[in-house]
Formats: sequence, C-alpha cells, structure tokens
Amino acid sequence: MSATDRDPAADPEAQRRHPRLFRAVTRSRRPKLRRTDITVTDEAAVKRAVRAASLGNAMEWFDFGIYAYLAVTLGHVFFPSGNDTVQLLSSFATFAVAFLIRPLGGMVFGPMGDRLGRKKVLALTMILMAIGTFAIGLIPSYASIGFWAPVLLVFFRMLQGFSTGGEYGGASTFIAEYAPDRRRGYFGSFLEFGTLAGYVGAASLVTALTAWLGSDAMEAWGWRVPFLVAGPLGLVGLYLRMRLDETPAFQKLESDAANVSDAADRVETTTKGDLAKIFRQQWPALVLCIALVGAYNITDYMLLSYMPTYLSDELGYSETHGLLILVLVMVLLMAIITQVGRLNDRFGRKPVLMTGMLGFLFLSLPAFLLIGQGGIPAITTGMLMLGLSLVCMLGTMSAALPALFPTDVRYGSLSVGYNLSTSLFGGTTPLVITALIGWTGSNLMPAYYAMGAALVGVIAVACMKETAQQPLEGSPPAVETPEEAAEMVLAQTPEPKF
Repeated sequence: MSATDRDPAADPEAQRRHPRLFRAVTRSRRPKLRRTDITVTDEAAVKRAVRAASLGNAMEWFDFGIYAYLAVTLGHVFFPSGNDTVQLLSSFATFAVAFLIRPLGGMVFGPMGDRLGRKKVLALTMILMAIGTFAIGLIPSYASIGFWAPVLLVFFRMLQGFSTGGEYGGASTFIAEYAPDRRRGYFGSFLEFGTLAGYVGAASLVTALTAWLGSDAMEAWGWRVPFLVAGPLGLVGLYLRMRLDETPAFQKLESDAANVSDAADRVETTTKGDLAKIFRQQWPALVLCIALVGAYNITDYMLLSYMPTYLSDELGYSETHGLLILVLVMVLLMAIITQVGRLNDRFGRKPVLMTGMLGFLFLSLPAFLLIGQGGIPAITTGMLMLGLSLVCMLGTMSAALPALFPTDVRYGSLSVGYNLSTSLFGGTTPLVITALIGWTGSNLMPAYYAMGAALVGVIAVACMKETAQQPLEGSPPAVETPEEAAEMVLAQTPEPKF
C-alpha cells in the first residue's frame, strides 16, 4: 500500500475534488483552541510552587554538598587507613553509592508522580531525604563500632540517593507545569538558585565550623552538626510542599482521564506498564536527556563538589581557603542566574545552553592552568571562567528538560533519564577525577574530563528542539492574564474575506 493510499490527504487530486471535506478533516485533527483550553496562571500560586520546589532542591544539594566538602574528614572518621589517597577514594566511593541507587528511586518515584500527582511524591521524597541526612549525623565512628560504621554510612547514603531519585524530576516538572509559557525559563532558574543556595549553605557552614573548631574538633564531633541541621530544614520544606495545590497540567490530565469511560482499565494499564511505556515510546528523548544531563552534571560536580578537595588535596591549599573562594564564586552565580533564565526565555534555550557547553570546551584548560598557578586572583579568575559557563546551563536546564517529554509521562521520563545520567556521570565525577589524577599524575585531568563532557553536550544541544515560549507537550497553553488568553484565541480566527 502506498503512502497516498494510507493517507488521502497526501493525494492532491482528491484535495482538489473535495476541498470542504479535507478542510473539515484538518480541523478535526487540529481543533482550534477555546478560551477554556488555555490556563491562566495565578502568579501567587506560581511563586508558592517555586519556593516549595526550590527549597527541596536546596536541601538536596545542601546534603550532598556537606558530604563533598567533608570528604577528607569523613574519610578519617569512617575509613581508617595509613594511606590518605585510599581514605579519600573510599569516602568518594561512598559519595558515589548514593548516585548508583538514584535510578532506582527515579523508576519508583517518577511513574508514581505521573499516577498519584506531583505534590504527594515530592512530599514523600522530602521526608526520606531529611531522615537519611539526619541519620548520618548520628552514626558512631569507626573507632567506636568498627565495621558497622561504614556499613551504616553506606546504608543512609543509599536512602539519600533513593529519595533524591524522585526529587529533581518532580521539582522541575512542578515548576515547569505551573509557570506561564513565556516565563518558564525565569521561574525554572529559581530551582537551580536553590542548588547554589544549598551548596553555599553547606560550604559556609563547613567553613565556619572548621575555622571555629579546628581540624581535630571537626574530626571528633563537629562534622555531625551540618548533617543534623537537615532535620529542621526537612520539616520546613515538607510544610511548604503540603500547602500547595497540584499543577494545572496534572489537574487537566486527571480531568481528561475522568471523562474516559474505561478510566479504571487505563489506570491499571499505566500502573503495570508505565516504565515499559517510557522506554518504548520516549527513548529518543531519553537518550537526548541523558546526554544533556551527563555533560551538565560532570561540569557541575567538578566545580561545585570536587573543587575544594582538588585545591586542598592536589594543590596543597587549606580546606578553608578553597571553600571560601568557591563560596564567593557561587554567590556571584546566584546573583545572575535568574537573569540567565530571562535570557533563555527571550533568545531560546539552545543558544544559552550552547554558550555554556562551548565555554567548558574552550575555557576548561586555561581555567585549570590559572588555578594551578596559585594565588587568590588566579584561582578566583579560573573558577569564575568555569562558573560563568556553568551558570548558562544551571539557569536553562530546569526549563529545557521537562519540555522534552509529554505531560502524562513527564515526571517518570525525566526522573529516569536524569537519574540514569547522574548516576553514571555526575556522582562518579569526584571518584573518576581523583583516580585519573592518581593514574596519570597530571593535575589537568579535571579539565580534560570536562572538555570531553562538553563536546557531548554540544552535540546534544544541536540535536534538541527549541521549546522557549511554547506550551509543554501534552499540556494546554499557559498565559499570565485573561487578556493574553483572549488574544491567543482571537489570533486563530481568520480575517474576513470580501
């Protein structure tokens, strides 16, 4: 059977003979928008959603930042050995364990968020994350209970990783589905503002405690304080999230499902086959998501998690020295990240993402050469070169990634793709870089690793579609005012012919 036989609209002769019929068919396939199809967002509700989602993200990165910045201390507490490199590798291996289990969390919480709702699952992940982090602060040292100390550390790191598997996909989906189409980049950038705030909070607390208590007291008991702070933070985040309504896009999806006569069969089918559906139907977008997130996470963890350890362990600076410079850089990035969100709303996601990827590709080596020279001006300049490249990705990814997937599988697909990539490339970054430096003896290995990741990112950005100022796939258009909705409906009405 030819393409023309399968699709009558492909036959020009048939179109000429029956123009009215074909116009009717076209209209039925692409019905005009009605005013009731368009979501008019409530700015106060959007801001509440952004605050609640961003706080959870800040807590996630506060937890992971603490572990990264205390890696050397935790190596001494939980992995006693005569070799400093072995201790550091053991500590980073435990850091990576949380990331290895993140895909499992994404596969559980992501589809659950598509079935039960974004709000309920985000509240659950917040509880589990707070419990895991708080419990680490209570674990006795290796000197007290021996082998069970690292076992308990690994267990609670796995609980952290499992809960975090549902966090980023849900938080970014939540904000994206609440935000108006024209400002999705701006509101989405606050999610990564939370990332930086979490890192700054962790780095500032660790720096202040180290300066106040000294290394001996930090190793004896001071390291516990940052982990114990996570308990109260988790309760605040849970309160904020429980006060939210479901996203308009998910409410619309539920409303449509309720109008389907076999709704119960539909729910049963998706419950059993949601993961299979994601891998079978969304695999091109999943591959693209994994490539984008891999490039973004390698550069992110290299700068925001690994850099203080690199400065202290490889270049011989004090831990406080490296953390203070990193805090300064991150505060500057926080000051400009929402402006990056505005830029990608105005000029598009692809140009801003490409700027960040090319920045890492061409500036990583000069930046690490500067950092290697030593001195505060050179180190700060090198880290700023990397930071300004990173902020182009930080301020854009949270709007670009949810737009890769349709509403009915958005939470699940994004959680699976994001966490698979983060597991393979993000959390393993400190471990891989430390091993590469030990193997080659070159302090420039982080630069080469970032350049390789950026090259993959450049290809991925070139392959993605532009989604700025457009409705999310499977969701109705979202605007800020009733007047904007009326204009959108009016724009579909053809001009009268005389």
